[in-house]
Amino acid sequence: MSESFPRLSARTRRFTLGVPRGFTISPDGARVLFLRTQSGLDPVTCLWELDTETHVERLVVDPRKLDAGEEDLPPEERARRERSREQAGGVVAYSTDRQARLAAFALSGGLYITELADGVTRRIETAGPVVDPRLSPDGRTLAYVTRGALHVHDLAAGRDRVLASPESPTVTYGLAEFIAAEELDRMRGYWWAPTSDRLLVERADEEPVHTWYIADPANPSRAAAEQRYPAAGTPNARVELFVLGLDGSRVAVPFEDEYLSAAGWDSHALSIVTMPRDQKAARLFSVDPLTGASTLVREDTDPAWVDVFGGVPAHLDDGSLVWVAQADGGNRLFVGDRPVTPPTLHVRNVLDVDHDSVLFRASGGDPSEIQLWTYDGHSLLPVSTRSGVFSGRMSGGVGVLSEQTLDNEGVSTTVVRRDGTAVPIPSLAERPGLDLRVSLGRSGRRELSTAVVLPSWYESGSGPLPVLMDPYGGPHAQRVLSRHGSYLEAQWFAEQGFAVVIADGRGTPGRGPAFERAVRDDLAGPILDDQVDALHGVAEQYAADLDLSRVAIRGWSFGGYLAALAVLRRPDVFHAAVAGAPVTDWRLYDTAYSERYLGHPDEQPDVYDRSSLSVETEGEERPLLLIHGLADDNVVAAHTLRLSSALLAAGRRHSVLPLSGVTHMTPQEVVAENMLLFQVDFLRRSLGAGTSK
Repeated sequence: MSESFPRLSARTRRFTLGVPRGFTISPDGARVLFLRTQSGLDPVTCLWELDTETHVERLVVDPRKLDAGEEDLPPEERARRERSREQAGGVVAYSTDRQARLAAFALSGGLYITELADGVTRRIETAGPVVDPRLSPDGRTLAYVTRGALHVHDLAAGRDRVLASPESPTVTYGLAEFIAAEELDRMRGYWWAPTSDRLLVERADEEPVHTWYIADPANPSRAAAEQRYPAAGTPNARVELFVLGLDGSRVAVPFEDEYLSAAGWDSHALSIVTMPRDQKAARLFSVDPLTGASTLVREDTDPAWVDVFGGVPAHLDDGSLVWVAQADGGNRLFVGDRPVTPPTLHVRNVLDVDHDSVLFRASGGDPSEIQLWTYDGHSLLPVSTRSGVFSGRMSGGVGVLSEQTLDNEGVSTTVVRRDGTAVPIPSLAERPGLDLRVSLGRSGRRELSTAVVLPSWYESGSGPLPVLMDPYGGPHAQRVLSRHGSYLEAQWFAEQGFAVVIADGRGTPGRGPAFERAVRDDLAGPILDDQVDALHGVAEQYAADLDLSRVAIRGWSFGGYLAALAVLRRPDVFHAAVAGAPVTDWRLYDTAYSERYLGHPDEQPDVYDRSSLSVETEGEERPLLLIHGLADDNVVAAHTLRLSSALLAAGRRHSVLPLSGVTHMTPQEVVAENMLLFQVDFLRRSLGAGTSK
């Protein structure tokens, strides 16, 4: 008997196991390194190499053969994986030298290095559990962080030494602080010079950050875990930069702004990007590594906030700056001081700069599609030509193309050689076993991107279905994308007897800066209004198929907040809600996210009041299920517990499902499986929905 979808989805980490990722192309284009588990049910990630000439794959590193023991991660690595939403184990990250002759990685806190030519892997003895090992460009030295100290290991001499040690328990060298990793998309805390003789290193001191305590009520004998959490309006970590030489030199790189959002070091410049606390400016500096002096290269400002874009700053071979910034109503690619993309092509991020060419992702007229483009110094060229969501890499004239479409399951990955030959890298992911029935379109007054998912067995006009709204809804994230994998869970819910509606309202990307900034100072009103607008717009298109007297809404994280908001503020529209890990009070969420959209809580308390969940004693009461992981260090369980207390005080019935030992990701198989089943049961009882077919 085949496994149920909830069990299979949980075992496959939502069908991500077995999918190739983490690509590195050798400079000559002859080899492509990548990560992949050995099956769609295997949670242990391995390192592979593809010979682009012979088309032959080779398994380079299988962690199970390295005698590393059971996976036992240091706390810093667990935190890094939580921030990056990493769900697999094994070799989940690696680094190479410039020529891709060596690969370094951490496994269960141990440090390993592999000679890629012969596949020989050896363990390097270290002073403690290793986080984020990175090879120098010349491949002679390996840097890593252990217990907050930055170490360098001379591979030829076998000599290990400390380059920087923490002066107190709250200090770390070489690690990105919480805000950088969680909200600024900066996962790194040190960067090698291209000359391999020095590094730019972050020193983070969490001493000013308030201490929170994450307890495990299911195990009262265990002490609560201490966490430094920068909640809105409270101090952030102090971040400093130093250029540390292998000769023992130390040069301070001072900067005035609150946040270090990016850094990069290539043959043209050592660059840093800083932002003030209100994030209304981004300042790009060029740094003299010998003196630490900084020169302002570019400053972008916005009355709402300035976006952070991945992959920049970078430089072409001639030294021209590659940058992404808002101009003329669009997010545009700049080369030098000149925008080279039209304002109607909204750039998402830069993936690679290869000599004089830039590979980037962008959306045009349809925000559900994310296409690949190149700029070759003279003209824009589309790389992807089909409808879908694409990503890739480019080096030495060789490209890696990852394609996801609505019509095909999973991820298709192809290496494109200089002569145009296409070499596939197979995905080993499991098939979900669902017949997708999804329609993408626009709905409502603002023509919002909307997906409608109906049961595969449903005949239009045979009787209206209860509706399940399934949004995320928050800034900088989309649910409506032209790819098959975006709708697997929604299709399963549809099979249980629901018409599932997913809508991306104001605040979501792909439609330009003005659309995203419509939520400034109000994360509740515009976003909830757009869900109602989309629902009514879809109901007009599917008049015989949707029963608006039975409408539920579910979501996780921001989507959980939106679900609870919906039944509390608009019980006339929404008749039941499942709110997973909801942010219920934005004062309890982190500085960079909350303040980007709502300002400082001391300066705009009314804005926070308006956007946070409030409970009234009057009005219609709707079934509400709150779900929260008690080990969540991102949206802490206090959000749900305080809302539950307020609901109880107001005499409003509700249900709470606490998840012991579960973080924000809920990676545990049994939890992930049964949580879907529990939600379906709650929704059926609340709406009177039928059973699955």
